[in-house]
Amino acid sequence: MTQITETERQTASPMRSVDHLDPKQFIIIKGAKVHNLKGIDVAIPRNKLVVLTGLSGSGKSSLAFDTLFAEGQRMYVESLSSYARQFLGRMEKPEVEYIKGVSPAIAIEQKVSTRNPRSTVGTSTEIYDYLKLLFGRAGVTYSPISGHEVRKDTVTDVVNYMYGYEAGQRVMIMAPLRVREGRTLAYELNILLQKGYTRIVADGNVLQIEDILAFATDGQQPLDTLVEQQLSANDLEILVDRGTVLYDENGQPDEDNQYRFSDSVQTAFSEGEGSCRVDIVGKESRIFSDKFELDGIVFEEPSVNLFTFNNPYGACRRCDGFGKVLGIDPDLVIPDKNLSVFEGAIAPWRSEKMSEEFLRPLLKNGIRFDFPIHRPYKDLTPAEQELLWTGNTYFDGLNAFFDFVESQTFKVQYRVMLSRYRGKTTCPECRGSRLRKDAGYVKVAGKSITDLVLMPITQVTAFFRTLELPQTQQQVANRILIEIRNRLDYMERVGLGYLTLNRLTNTLSGGEYQRIKLATSLGSALVGSMYILDEPSIGLHPRDTKRLVSVLESLRDMGNTVIVVEHEEEVMRAADQLIDIGPDAGSLGGHLVFQGTWDEVDNAKWLMNNEQGASDNRPSDSEHYPLAINHYPFQSHTLDFLTGREIVPVPTFRRKATNFIELKGARENNLKDVDVRFPLNTLTVVTGVSGSGKSTLIRKVLYPALMRQKGDAAEEAGKYDALTGSLDRIAAIEMIDQNPIGKSSRSNPVTYIKAYDYLRQVMADQPVSKSRGYKPSHFSFNVDGGRCEVCQGEGEVKIEMQFMADIYLKCEGCGGKRFKQEVLEVTLHDKNVSDILAMTVDEAIDFFRTFEPKMADKLQPLQDVGLGYIGLGQSANTLSGGEAQRVKLASFLGKGNPNKGGTLFIFDEPTTGLHFHDIRKLLSAINALVDQGDSVIIIEHNMEVIKNADHIIDLGPEGGETGGYVTFTGTPEEMVKLTDGNYTAEYLKGKV
Repeated sequence: MTQITETERQTASPMRSVDHLDPKQFIIIKGAKVHNLKGIDVAIPRNKLVVLTGLSGSGKSSLAFDTLFAEGQRMYVESLSSYARQFLGRMEKPEVEYIKGVSPAIAIEQKVSTRNPRSTVGTSTEIYDYLKLLFGRAGVTYSPISGHEVRKDTVTDVVNYMYGYEAGQRVMIMAPLRVREGRTLAYELNILLQKGYTRIVADGNVLQIEDILAFATDGQQPLDTLVEQQLSANDLEILVDRGTVLYDENGQPDEDNQYRFSDSVQTAFSEGEGSCRVDIVGKESRIFSDKFELDGIVFEEPSVNLFTFNNPYGACRRCDGFGKVLGIDPDLVIPDKNLSVFEGAIAPWRSEKMSEEFLRPLLKNGIRFDFPIHRPYKDLTPAEQELLWTGNTYFDGLNAFFDFVESQTFKVQYRVMLSRYRGKTTCPECRGSRLRKDAGYVKVAGKSITDLVLMPITQVTAFFRTLELPQTQQQVANRILIEIRNRLDYMERVGLGYLTLNRLTNTLSGGEYQRIKLATSLGSALVGSMYILDEPSIGLHPRDTKRLVSVLESLRDMGNTVIVVEHEEEVMRAADQLIDIGPDAGSLGGHLVFQGTWDEVDNAKWLMNNEQGASDNRPSDSEHYPLAINHYPFQSHTLDFLTGREIVPVPTFRRKATNFIELKGARENNLKDVDVRFPLNTLTVVTGVSGSGKSTLIRKVLYPALMRQKGDAAEEAGKYDALTGSLDRIAAIEMIDQNPIGKSSRSNPVTYIKAYDYLRQVMADQPVSKSRGYKPSHFSFNVDGGRCEVCQGEGEVKIEMQFMADIYLKCEGCGGKRFKQEVLEVTLHDKNVSDILAMTVDEAIDFFRTFEPKMADKLQPLQDVGLGYIGLGQSANTLSGGEAQRVKLASFLGKGNPNKGGTLFIFDEPTTGLHFHDIRKLLSAINALVDQGDSVIIIEHNMEVIKNADHIIDLGPEGGETGGYVTFTGTPEEMVKLTDGNYTAEYLKGKV
């Protein structure tokens, strides 16, 4: 940061104390000391878009989440009764003098917090809840047989039918005569007489009930035998009423007559158990039913539960609402799609016995029905591929073959064969929608709920945008449609239009899940709240970041304060106010380095570029200069990068690859049967817009395929044809993602990189240790021996406070030092093991450099990846995803990698949580891996990383169904020459 002269400092406007600010206009934080914050005062303007930035570990998240959000949550929880507080997460009051003006707080973080196999994008966004309501209230059921609408007949429908004829028309109202189980016909007829009925209708003839009963008791045949011989019991009907259609002098239905018919129809429905027949004498007869049935099928009436797959009533009967079943996997049956049927594409028919019995008839008779037995399977038409499964008169298809195998499962060889071709497949009954089959009979504007949840959200949005319903349905659906359209629109705006509503939540990336929560928050339209977001641009291509910014602005414009922890320049530029925390990380951070608007950043740029310039050439009055320049004696790395003083340099040369691995026919998810070459011993970056297929290609196909090739157990690889090339040059494959390095509070960075083992040995070699017989295990807080037994080596004791926040007290036994007093008497240059674990990496390297250089060398990789600020004994569960990823990287930069020079490293967005300043360090560390002979593949959107690549593989052109193609391979210099509208090339042009 430019040093300010004393004259300039005096002309600057004095800083205002936060004590005098109005809490109605600002959220005021006074004296924040959480984690590494140095008692800072911050005033965040209300109803603005505020971006918090700074180096990784500088204290941004401590201010946003551990101070501001924690206080908002605590205030809410404290407002509840002590009984309710027992069942909620209890939160400590953050270490701060005071916080004023806090609004209801909503935190939207990156974590995919659900692993529930029933949670989907639709349920997480609440769109599915509104869809259930729409189909349950406004859906129309259609028969799958005739395609006609299924509806119940009401009494009004029947009466209106009769009054559709002219006056004087005679009508008869009848109900089917039901002979209850255990009763005789004579018994039923006697009951009818007692009810007041006098006639029945048999084969169109009206008969007196008394006459029939008298005939049966006059010594003639028994009544039931008579009916069997002359009548069909099913044709017997009760004549409920007969009359004439009457109108009054105004041509309106006669009121008394209408009431009579209504009563008679109601009675007929009751006697006929929901069914009645109206005979228009001499013209026609029609059966009515007040049951929901048609074409001989009784349908379920639409209700919300019918469309709920988490309810046994609505769940698919075959897959129990999971969408997957154990069935025959077509990709195991036909593993190599490049082979023809003649060449043995069908794996189970390759054996001599099966070939003779099932394959030979197809090869012999294929010419009779024009089947191309020599054409590769992938080039067959969908109808020809289907024929292999269904078969015809000339050969038995695969379905018949597997039916035969299942019938022989009492033989072990057939059981083994069947298991070889079984896998988790989409449920054929519900098509993966998880709903019972008849839920698909209910439609709105020709689409069932099953159709909608399987479509990309972009298509669903288009459907609802143009949806027009009949007036009655429209009145019911009006409010529901507003909610659905709003939420779908927000999903598109946050760049998730390529997802389907049926997509499982636990298959989403952290960035996708965060944007889903953001869209859900927008849909609920809260006002006056405080939204705190943790890097919402993660996983977004710069093209999609613009859409995200518009969503954040919408949230602000609704009357909310939006606070975003972010490093993405596009989001920073959209901010109403920028707050920079730093200047550096860890103990060197925690200060307020800069707070101001973009006008002030521009002034800073002018000032930095004109350090020796005359003061009267300034672009604005001194009172508008950024507060940071006038008042804070810290260098702002953020301003340095934004103003161009610091840059991530472009490499002077690109490495040329001589060895490659090639993945052929990758077609998992939306990948379009692509062939991709990955160069070895280089830095390769895989890019493309969100949803283009990057993660699918690398994480779901390439990584599992390589692991299997090396004989390591891995998750099931996605669909591909072949993996070829210089595979022998890869000795190991390492996936370095952002999963935690350890979930235990005992796990820490120094143990992960194996440096703690050496430290314990060094402490055990000290004279005091040898005289007392201490072994390295005495310096471990994980095992009995040297650790404090009061706190089990934790350093603190948890006191449960029931409805208040649990209290963690420093252990009285060891004073928080985790070890017994006698172990702490062992020192290394006046520092005991507890003192050393309390050091930061930077401090420890300086401490060990002179007298224990081997320990310093072991810690050096942590410093190289920009983690010099973290504590040696810092608990792993306090590290962010980006920090955990860099600890993993550091473990390979050390000398402990046995496969050095032959390892393929795969990084999944390593710039997550990284400032420009840290990206430069990260690239230096990654290039060190390549320089020692390893290969690196990075999935990334960050242009600073992309411009440093030796080789770029770009996927696209869009996301979802319109993505999955390889749109470019080559160097950054070749990419910027593209003129075909490639999105990555557009944003790279200003960088190379």
